[in-house]
Amino acid sequence: MNVTRLITLDDAPALAELLVANRDFLAPWEPDRGEEYFTVEGQRAVIREVLQQHADGSVLPHVILGDAGAVVGRITLNGIVRGCFQSCSMGYWVSAAANGRGLATGAVGELVRLAFDELGLHRVQAETLPHNVRSQRVLARHGFVRYGLAPAYLKIAGRWQDHVMFQKLNPTAGGRVQDEAS
Repeated sequence: MNVTRLITLDDAPALAELLVANRDFLAPWEPDRGEEYFTVEGQRAVIREVLQQHADGSVLPHVILGDAGAVVGRITLNGIVRGCFQSCSMGYWVSAAANGRGLATGAVGELVRLAFDELGLHRVQAETLPHNVRSQRVLARHGFVRYGLAPAYLKIAGRWQDHVMFQKLNPTAGGRVQDEAS
C-alpha cells in the first residue's frame, strides 16, 4: 500500500489547512514563509510551480497520505539533475498529528524506490538540522549514510543553519559500494 502519490491542485485546501494547523510545529524546521503561503491560493501557486518543474523533469512532488487517504504531509525529490550527476535531494514533512506512525519512513522508502527504479538516479541526498534526530533515524532506516556537515547551509527559522548531509547510493547503478562516512 502506497503512502504517497503525486501532488495535484486539488490538494491545495488540505495542505493549506495542515500548514496553518502545524505552523508552530513546523516553524523550527522550515524557511520563513509569507502569509500567502498558508492560504489555499498560496498552496495552489506552490503546486502549480512544482507541477511545472515536474513536467520539466527537475522535481518529483508527492503528498504523504494517512488514514483513509487523507493528506498529512509532503515529500519531494528536488533538483533532479541528469548527465553525469544523476542525483537529487529529498525533503519532507509530516503533520504533528500523524507523527510517530511510520508515515515518513514509508514515504522516504517509496520515493527512494522511485528515484532509483523509475528515474534511474544514482544518488539521493537528504539534509537535516543537527538536532533533528527523528529525521536522521528515518533516513538511517533506509540506508542513508552521513557524509558531512554543511555550515550555514540553509536559512531555516530565520537564520542560516548548519545541516548534516546524508546520501543513499543506488545499489544497482554501479560504482563503489557505499559505506559509513563521517
